[in-house]
Amino acid sequence: MLELSEIKADSEVEAIMEMSGKQIMALGYTEHSRRHAGIVSKWSGDILRELGESEERVRLAEIAGYLHDIGNCINRTDHAQSGALLAYKILTRMGMEPRSAAEVMMAIGNHDEQFGSPVSDISSALIIADKADVHKSRVKKSIENVLRANIHDRVNLAAERSYITVDREKRVIALNIEIDTGICSVMDYFEIYFGRMKLCRRAAEFISCKFSLVINGVPLV
Repeated sequence: MLELSEIKADSEVEAIMEMSGKQIMALGYTEHSRRHAGIVSKWSGDILRELGESEERVRLAEIAGYLHDIGNCINRTDHAQSGALLAYKILTRMGMEPRSAAEVMMAIGNHDEQFGSPVSDISSALIIADKADVHKSRVKKSIENVLRANIHDRVNLAAERSYITVDREKRVIALNIEIDTGICSVMDYFEIYFGRMKLCRRAAEFISCKFSLVINGVPLV
């Protein structure tokens, strides 16, 4: 059984993760490094674990979460699809059974809001976990005037904390965000994340749950 710790320690994975982060930084996007990968990995697994899925499904969700952005080492455009193919080759090379590797490939290939869709429990958990990581530490560029920053940077800079809660009994998956409204308004958040939140709602529905967005303690969705 291939473990996440083995994947993290693999030299090929390390090289691809490093180049992915380097390209994203050069393009001026928010952070997509090992920090983001680690958080998405943990939250993907947590969602399925809290819903009572098997440890095998949890493990595959964690692996998909860790590898989901490796396509950024090729190009930001279509990174989900290129990353899915890279992940399948890496995982089978490391000894993962093809069917399990294909599950991970399918989840990674569907995590981006532009073309992705929830097509499995693993892909659904990955979608929600990925879109939930909103935090000021993801802004790596120097910003002299926060209020003049682009809206993506401003929203992330305003996010003091984000986390996921799962109510297994009520089948509710909630994204909780604490925002400094002196930096950005709630409407700013919706302006850039509305499409992502719709995808999260679809992902939750795929695994027979409701999706809730809670900002500063107020349920909005």
